[in-house]
Amino acid sequence: MSRFNTVRRAKAGPSSPVATTGRHGRTHQGGIGHVRDRKSELFLLSVANMVGQDTFYERGGDRDDRYTALVRELAVTEPEWTLGLLRWLRHDAQLRTAALVGAAEFTRARLDAGAHGHSRQAVDAVLRRADEPGELLAYWTSRYGRALPKPLKRGVADAVRRLYDARSLLKYDTAAKGYRFGDVLELTHPSPDPEKPWQGPLFAHALDRRHRPEEATPPSTDRLLTANRELLALPVEERRAAVTAKDGAERLAAAGLTWEALAGWLQGPLDAAVWEAVIPSMGPMALVRNLRNFDQAGVSDAVAAEVARRISDPGEVRRSRQFPFRYLAAHRHAPSLRWGHALETALGHSLANVPGLPGRTLILVDRSGSMFDRPGAGTQLNRADSAAIFGTALKVRAAEADLVQFGSDSRVVEVGRGEAVLRVLERFSNLGGTSTAAAVRAHYRGHDRVVIVTDEQTGSGYQGSDPLAAVPAEVPVYTWNLAGYAPGHGPSGGTNRHTFGGLGDAAFRLIPLLEAGTDAGWPWEV
Repeated sequence: MSRFNTVRRAKAGPSSPVATTGRHGRTHQGGIGHVRDRKSELFLLSVANMVGQDTFYERGGDRDDRYTALVRELAVTEPEWTLGLLRWLRHDAQLRTAALVGAAEFTRARLDAGAHGHSRQAVDAVLRRADEPGELLAYWTSRYGRALPKPLKRGVADAVRRLYDARSLLKYDTAAKGYRFGDVLELTHPSPDPEKPWQGPLFAHALDRRHRPEEATPPSTDRLLTANRELLALPVEERRAAVTAKDGAERLAAAGLTWEALAGWLQGPLDAAVWEAVIPSMGPMALVRNLRNFDQAGVSDAVAAEVARRISDPGEVRRSRQFPFRYLAAHRHAPSLRWGHALETALGHSLANVPGLPGRTLILVDRSGSMFDRPGAGTQLNRADSAAIFGTALKVRAAEADLVQFGSDSRVVEVGRGEAVLRVLERFSNLGGTSTAAAVRAHYRGHDRVVIVTDEQTGSGYQGSDPLAAVPAEVPVYTWNLAGYAPGHGPSGGTNRHTFGGLGDAAFRLIPLLEAGTDAGWPWEV
C-alpha cells in the first residue's frame, strides 16, 4: 500500500468571496489574466473607482460605463447583495461618489426591469451627508431628466429627515449648489420628523433662503441660526476685531461659521490671530488639511501643540474616519517638522485594523509605473503610496516579515525595529514593469503566507497561467487589488488564494479569520 509516495494536495481551507471563474483573458500589460465573476469584478472596481477619473489603463468614461453596467445588472439579479455593497461603500469604505452613482443606477435598472422593492432603501443608505441629497438629484436629472420616480423621492425624503439641521444648512446650503436645500424639499416633499419639533420651521426657513433670501429670517428659537445671522450682519470693518477678541473663538463656534467661509466673510487674510480663533471649532480632518496654512500664518507653538494633540488623539482619528494616506499627504505637504510625530502617531491609529501576523510573512509591494497613477484629482498621492503604507504597516506589526518592493526587478526594503512608517516610505522607488512572478520566485523562502499589494497588471514576459505558482498550494496568498481592473493576476476564491480590494484597512482583519479556518464573507457580512 502506498502511504508516502503520493501527490500532496492542499487541504480544503476556508474560502473568501472574490472569486475567479476559471476562464482566462489578458491583463492590460498583455499577461495572462484570470476572469472574475460579476460580483467580484464589481466589488473590486467599486472600491477603487473615483468616478470620472482616468486611470493608467482605462479612460474615465469607459471605467464608469463598466461600473454602471455591473451595478445595473446585479441590481436586478442580486438586489440584496448590491444593496449591501452600496451601503458598505458609503459607510465603511467611505466612497461617496461611487455610492451615489451606484444607488441612482440601481434604482434606474430596477425601474426599467419592472422590479419592485430595495430602491428606496438603496437611496437612503448612501446619503450620509446633508449635501448629498442634492448631489444625487443633480446626477439623476443630468442623466434621466427631471421626472423623479417614487422610490428615488422617498429615499431622498428619508435621508432629508435624518440629515437636515441648522448646522448642515449653514455648511451646505450655499449659492454655489445647483440644488439647494429648498429645491430638494420641493422636489421630494419630506414630512418633518415628529421627534424633531424644530425641523418644520427649519424646512420653511430653507425654502425662504432659496426663494426670498433677502427676507429670510431664521426661526427665533434656533440659537445657532440666529447667532450666525447676527455675526454675518456685522460691518466689514468690525469683523476682524470680533473674531480676534477674547470671546472670538466661542462666538465663531456659537454661530457655526466654518473656516471655509471665514476668509470670504472677513474680506481679508487668515493670519495667525484669525486661525487661532477658528482652530478650536475645526474638526480633525480640517486640521490635518490646513497644517501648511497654520505654518505659513505663524500660529503660536502653544496652539500648534494643541492641534498636534488633537490630530493624534486615537478617539479623534477613529471618529474622523480618515484614510491612512491622508496623513502621508499632510506629512509631505506641511513644511514644519513640528507635525511629524503627531502625523506618525495618527497614521498608526488609522491602521489599527492591521493585524500582528504570526510566523513568517512575505510582503510584496507593487511599485510598477501604473501604480503611480493617482486614484483621484483631489489627491497628489498615488496607488504606489497606498501600497507602500499598507505593506510597511504589515511589516512593522508582523512577528517576522520580509518587505519587498517589485516592478521590473525587486529589492528588499529594510525596516529597523520600531522605525516610523513615514520614514520607511522614503526608501520606495519607481521600478518600471510588473514582474510579479519573478518577484515571488526570487523572494519566497518557505514563508507561512504571502501578501501582495498591487494593481495585478502583470506583464507578458511570464507565460505561465499562474504567476503565484512558486508558492505551494497549502500556503495562503493574499492579494490586495488597489485599482479594480477586470483581469486578475491569479486564481482566487479557492483554497489559500484570496483577493481583497480598496484603500481602507478594515479588510486586513480577514487574514486572521481565514487562517483560523473561518470562511470570510463580503466585508458587510463580517
